[in-house]
Order: sequence, then structure tokens, then C-alpha cells
Amino acid sequence: MLDVGADAPAFELANQNGEAVSLDEFEGRVVVYFYPRADTPGCTTEARGFRDAWDAFEERDVAVLGISDDSVEDLADFASEYDLPFELLSDPDGEVAAAYDSYGEKTIGGNTFDGTFRNTYVVEDGRIAAAYEGVSPEGHAEEILADLE
Repeated sequence: MLDVGADAPAFELANQNGEAVSLDEFEGRVVVYFYPRADTPGCTTEARGFRDAWDAFEERDVAVLGISDDSVEDLADFASEYDLPFELLSDPDGEVAAAYDSYGEKTIGGNTFDGTFRNTYVVEDGRIAAAYEGVSPEGHAEEILADLE
């Protein structure tokens, strides 16, 4: 995990609409959450949590960016199916996730592969303000909101 106070790695990735989105477009606080795979149970629970708490994030002027190694097309389907109001970003090679210590070797069901870890960062003014490693999808958005108070 990146340390609180460290510079947040800059990035530019395509969103679910194929448009380029960069971290430096956002002022103030930004939640950057990494998740393994769109439209899987845990990732859907986590995304729906951010969706359901969206008004609270907006009231605090906090942007939310979800990043996975899914394709733009898969992200578009995921965002549409669950009416997600925030940006989903495609990191197909895991380069941005790796820069955030959120990509690497995983073993599931006896299979080993490279993939995205479920980690979250709050970035404020270009620096890591908070870090959450190996988060539980259930209640994660509320956890962040509580910590932002």
C-alpha cells in the first residue's frame, strides 16, 4: 500500500464511455477504488454501495473513480446495468493498479494469475489522504464516508 502523505501516482485511463479521464482533472478529494472484476458478486456489492451513497459523496464534493482491468465495453455494461453515477476506468494491463500497489499475483481456486486487488485510496490535493487494503465490499462506501467526517 502507498503511505498516507505520499504523492498519488498520476494516471489517464479510458472510462466506460471510452473517454480519457485523468486524476489531475479532479480538485479536492477523490476516492480511487480498485476492484477485481465488473459484474461479479463482491464488485457489484461494492459498486452499488458507492451508488447508493452517491448523494453523500456529492454533498462532500468527493469524486469516486472505480478502476479495474476490465475492458471499456465490460465497464459500459456494468455501469448501465447498475445505474452507476461515477466513472469506471479501464486499466487493461494493470499499470495504474500496480502504481498504487493494487495489482499482482493472486491465487483463487488453485489457479494463480495476475489481477487487481480490492484496495481503496482517498486522494486529496494530489496526495494519499487515506488507504484501505483488502477491503470488504459490504459497507465500504459508508466506511469511507465516516472517515471523511
